[in-house]
Amino acid sequence: MVLDKKIKEKVIKEHSINDKDTGSADVQIGLLTKEIDKLVLHLKKHKKDEHSKRGLVRMVIKRKKLLAYLKKENEKRYLAIIKKIGLKK
Repeated sequence: MVLDKKIKEKVIKEHSINDKDTGSADVQIGLLTKEIDKLVLHLKKHKKDEHSKRGLVRMVIKRKKLLAYLKKENEKRYLAIIKKIGLKK
């Protein structure tokens, strides 16, 4: 499941630190969150799609690792991104 170009640009714009930023942990977490949301909707319709479930688990793990990295490097940005995407606290 790939995000549409417009949605991807919007997410990058929301989470980027500056205009040229497309690969920071914040942006990657935002993109993964959108992809995870899209996959969850897909899996609600197609409950037996094991390949997509595996992809979902891999994305969740990747997002978890990026969040741990961000928390270690810059806790202020970590708390901001958690609040922005609606995870945890």
